[in-house]
Amino acid sequence: MKYESFIARRYLSSGRFFVSVSTWITALGVMLGVAVVCFVMSLHNGFETEIRTRLLGTTSHISVFPLRDELIEDYEELVNQLEAIDGVVAASPFIYYKAAVSSASAGDGAVIRGIDLEQERGTANISRDLIAGEYSFEPAVLDDDTIPGLLIGNALADRLGLYLGEPILLYSLSGEDLHRKARPRVAKFHVTGIFETGMFEFDAQMIYISLASAQKLFKIGNAVTAAHLKLDDIYKSDETAAVVDSVLGYRYDVVPWNVLHKNLFAWIAIEKKILFLGFILIVVVAAFSIISTLVMLTMEKRAEIGIMKTIGCTPASIRKIFVYKGLAIGLIGVLGGWALALAAAYIQNRYELISLSPEIYFISYLPIETHLLDFLLAGLVSLAVCFLAALYPATQAARLSVIEVLRQ
Repeated sequence: MKYESFIARRYLSSGRFFVSVSTWITALGVMLGVAVVCFVMSLHNGFETEIRTRLLGTTSHISVFPLRDELIEDYEELVNQLEAIDGVVAASPFIYYKAAVSSASAGDGAVIRGIDLEQERGTANISRDLIAGEYSFEPAVLDDDTIPGLLIGNALADRLGLYLGEPILLYSLSGEDLHRKARPRVAKFHVTGIFETGMFEFDAQMIYISLASAQKLFKIGNAVTAAHLKLDDIYKSDETAAVVDSVLGYRYDVVPWNVLHKNLFAWIAIEKKILFLGFILIVVVAAFSIISTLVMLTMEKRAEIGIMKTIGCTPASIRKIFVYKGLAIGLIGVLGGWALALAAAYIQNRYELISLSPEIYFISYLPIETHLLDFLLAGLVSLAVCFLAALYPATQAARLSVIEVLRQ
């Protein structure tokens, strides 16, 4: 064991009352700073995961679009090709258009998505997002007319005043020659299910109808507008997208989820970095306490420093003693901060102390998701700050003149 580290440990708990208390208060400051950084980063991770899960539960992991806004006519063969690729769990075709909608009490615009229920079940979470009704397009007889069913977002249903079983009209001009006296095609449906994804963008404007109904409504024949697929690992979406593009002969526009929603996730990543930099300032403030604590210790230990130099300690060894003490304060703070952040994360996930209004937010509480890399980054940065803070007082202690100390 080197004597520098031994003396640094002795100095950690020795000294006058004020210096000793100042040492532990400084360690507490570092601990709170690290705990806040780790907890906030974990909270941000949980929120990001919740958004990604809900978003990808609707749009899936990779989307395949035709080039130049054409239609995909051989979509059944396309789905078979996609499902044969390694890493692809399931694939499904869909039709995606905008249309006007109206109920007995109101009208609005909506995004209509034509799907195959069974294939969509493998790529999206709509069947699990239902809050009322059934995951079905089962037709019903209304006013002596047999009409198919549809699934509608809860926010859009509220705006239109719709409930289960009530009729709704969809209007489309797709495929019509607008230079002539074209009239919109009208299709009548009834509500078989109401879903809530938690994403207002979808819940306020999305309607699902059967693939056959959408083909008829939008006058596109036996074709679809796109297909999407689910992967066994969402973080391999870029690699799998390149494979899909190669398998399909570069005839389609293959877009992974992180590109399709690039703006959203880029903003989340930037926000996370800003939060990290902002809260690491707490550790920087605590580092100033390390400087003052070590400066006071240097003044208190002047005689001992002089004696150590007299018996042969080099300035480098004196510098190491004070640097080691600064790092020891930082290490105590980092370990304590990690423990405090993990305890707070467990309590929040277990007891949901910080709750949210489900009527305003899409989650009922703030989820916490701890990542080892975030904890290590916060710890390393904190130790680096503590090391830099200890350099100045350590250098001052190493420069003390033995003659001046002995004269005093």
